[in-house]
Amino acid sequence: MDFIIGLFRFILFVDCALLILLVLIQLPKKEAGLGVAFGGAATDALFGAGAGNAITKITKWCAVFFFCLSLGLAVADSHYARVNREAVSKEMAAAMTEGTEKATAVEAAAPETAKAAPTAAAETNAPAPAEAAQPAEAPAKPAE
Repeated sequence: MDFIIGLFRFILFVDCALLILLVLIQLPKKEAGLGVAFGGAATDALFGAGAGNAITKITKWCAVFFFCLSLGLAVADSHYARVNREAVSKEMAAAMTEGTEKATAVEAAAPETAKAAPTAAAETNAPAPAEAAQPAEAPAKPAE
């Protein structure tokens, strides 16, 4: 599906470029505008006197193709995104169910473990307590 959508996007890009070029080379109606600025008069010499009609028809078909392809890509992208979203939500639900089952198994085993080692469940980064705090020895007197 990714390949097809990518191919359609490339075709849309080529259609856009072709549509831009076709609009720029069209003959202007009053011999002024972008058509003249980009060689609109040369269109008669290159394509013939009736080229304006042919280029106009090609431009119309390229525009129709552009709109149809754009709508088709929008529908395909939204469908593809929905399918991916559903797959991710199913995967997350499966992970949550699996995590709940593991937590239930741990809780079921916890009372047996709690009797054996009451402090094993609470892990901390604090150092282990010393046997009994001994007062520090008095400092030695300096030699005179």
